[in-house]
Amino acid sequence: MNKLRHSSRRRSPSIRSDETVDYKNTSLLRRFLSEQGKILSRRMNRLTSKQQRLVATAVKRARILALLPFSNNES
Repeated sequence: MNKLRHSSRRRSPSIRSDETVDYKNTSLLRRFLSEQGKILSRRMNRLTSKQQRLVATAVKRARILALLPFSNNES
């Protein structure tokens, strides 16, 4: 049986080493939100579990401080 092979090249990490996950860094946090404003899953974001927890808490803090919207229903 032929199984589908994944490419052997490593994907670029979604958070670079010089970027810090912080609630004030909204341009970084917006990359982890869907168009509806939901936090994307870890598999979609290609993050480690520790990074996903940091992103989730940062997004929630930014939402409370009105830096990010809770929902994005503009249709």
